[in-house]
Amino acid sequence: MNDISVDYIIVGAGSAGSVLANRLTANGRHRVLLLEAGGRNTSLLVSMPAGVGVLSASRNASNWGFESEAVPGFGGRPIFLARGKGLGGSSSINGMLYVRGNARDFDQWRQTGLAGWGYADVLPYFRKSEDCAAGADDWHGTGGELHVAFGTSRDPVYQAFIDAAIQAGQPFNPDFNGAEQEGFGRYQLNIKDGRRSGALSAFLKPAMARSNLSVETGAHVTAIGVENGRAVSVSFASEPGAPVRTVRAGREVILCAGALQSPHILQLSGIGDPERLKAAGIAPVHALSGVGLNMQDHVDVAITWSSTRPSLYSKTKGWRKPLIGLRYLLTRGGLGAENSLEAGGFARSREGLDRPDIQIQFVPGIMINHGQKGMLPIDGFSIDVVPLHPESRGEVDVSSADPFAPPVVRPNHLATPNDVRVLREAVHLARRIGEQPALAAFRVAELEPGRAVRSDDEIDAWARENASTIFHPVGTCKMGADGDPLAVVDAALRIRGLAGLRVVDASVMPTIVSGNTNAATFMIAEKAADMILADA
Repeated sequence: MNDISVDYIIVGAGSAGSVLANRLTANGRHRVLLLEAGGRNTSLLVSMPAGVGVLSASRNASNWGFESEAVPGFGGRPIFLARGKGLGGSSSINGMLYVRGNARDFDQWRQTGLAGWGYADVLPYFRKSEDCAAGADDWHGTGGELHVAFGTSRDPVYQAFIDAAIQAGQPFNPDFNGAEQEGFGRYQLNIKDGRRSGALSAFLKPAMARSNLSVETGAHVTAIGVENGRAVSVSFASEPGAPVRTVRAGREVILCAGALQSPHILQLSGIGDPERLKAAGIAPVHALSGVGLNMQDHVDVAITWSSTRPSLYSKTKGWRKPLIGLRYLLTRGGLGAENSLEAGGFARSREGLDRPDIQIQFVPGIMINHGQKGMLPIDGFSIDVVPLHPESRGEVDVSSADPFAPPVVRPNHLATPNDVRVLREAVHLARRIGEQPALAAFRVAELEPGRAVRSDDEIDAWARENASTIFHPVGTCKMGADGDPLAVVDAALRIRGLAGLRVVDASVMPTIVSGNTNAATFMIAEKAADMILADA
C-alpha cells in the first residue's frame, strides 16, 4: 500500500472515526481509508450488553488498558485507563449510557469564541444520529443510525432508587436529554434488540459495504507525514519491527484516535511543544504548545450497601452465569441483554450553580473499581457518584520516539479544593438517598465508606483512597478561539497553522460535558463531517 493515495485518511475507528467513515463515503465521490490499530471486534462480549463488565475491567483485545502515572490526589496511586481498541473504539466497551451533557456546556463553548458550537447549533447533530424508540420531539430524532431507548430491566430496585432520590428532595426527570437535565430517573441506552448499538453496528458496518471505503485493521499509526506545512500522509505498521507502510491523502488526514492517543500521535509526528518533543528524541515539525495539555476526566467513587434481596452477585454466581449466556444466545434476553446501569440522576452540590455538577449512577450490585477487582461476593447495591466539572487539569505526554510505547498520562485528579468538596458533597447526597424509606426493603447496612467514616476529613481521605476514573478523558487537543494559547484546533477542528489535518474526537472538547462523553463525540463527528464535506 506504499504511496497509494486516497482522498481522506481517518485514523481511529472509534465513535468519531466510524461516523466520519459513514458520512464521508455516503455520496460515493470520495475514497476513504480508515486505519484502526486493533481488530474487528467480533467477540460476543462486544455485542452482548452485559459484556461491558468484562471488556472495560482489564486489558484485552478490545481494550488498550493503559495505566496512568501516580496520581497525587489519589494518594500516589496509578489508575487503570480503559480505552477502546478495535472497530467501534470505546463505544464497543462502554456502559452504553446515552447522555448528551447539559445545554449550558455547549453554550459555554460558544461563549469562549467558538461560533457554531452553542446548544442550538449542535442539537440538530444529536438528533441526526438518533433513532429514538420513544419517537421524535423537540430534542430527539428518529430514523438515524444510533438506537436510543430506555432499559428493559424489571428489577424493582431501580424504581426504589428513583423513589428514594425523590424522598431525599430531588426532582423526578423523565428524560435527561430533554428539556432539563436535573433530576432522577431512567437512563436512555444504546441497546437495540438485546445488542449493543455502538459505532461499529450503527455507523461502520453499513458503510463497509461501500466500495469507496477501505478499512485496515491491525494498522498502528507511527507518524503523520508533513510536507511544506501540510499533512500529506500517514505511516503505519502492524507491530514493532514490521514493515512500515505509507498512504497519501489527497484532501485531508483526520485524526480520531481519542483523547489519549490523538495527542500522542501528533507528538510522535513532531507536532507539539518543541521542548517536550526534543526531550523524547523527536524532531519538532510544527510547534503547538497545547498538544496533550488541558486533560479533563470524570472521577467517581461508589457508596455501597449490603442487601436483603438477590443482586447481581446472587443472580450471576455459580451455575447461573452459563444459563445467562445460554438464554442470551437463544433469546437475546435476560441479564445478558442488560447493562446494569439503568437508573441515576443529576444534582447540584450547592445552590446558585447554573447546571448540575454531580451525576449519579445506580448499580444493583457491588462492583469494585468498575469490575477491575471483581464483584464483592455479597448481595448489595451501589450508588456511584461523579463530579461533572473538574477544575483539575492533567496531561498526555510522549515518552520516546517509539510509536509502540504507550502515552504517558498524568490525570492530576482532585488537585483543587473545590474538586474535593464536590466529591464530598456527592458522597453526602448518595448517603441521603441510600438511607431513604424507599430502599428499606433492599438495604441492610452501609459497607463503604461505612458508618465510622463521618467527618469531612474522613470522607475526603476515604475518597482519595478509593476514587478512580469513569473513563471520560477529553480536552487534550483543545478546540479554541484565536489567541487561546492552549488551542490545538480551531472551530472547524483544523490543526492550527497546519493544512490538511483535523482532529475529530473527544480530545477537542475545550471543557468536559456534564455526563458520559460518547453521545457528544458522535455529535462532534456529525458536525465535522458537514464541515469537511463543505470544504471538499
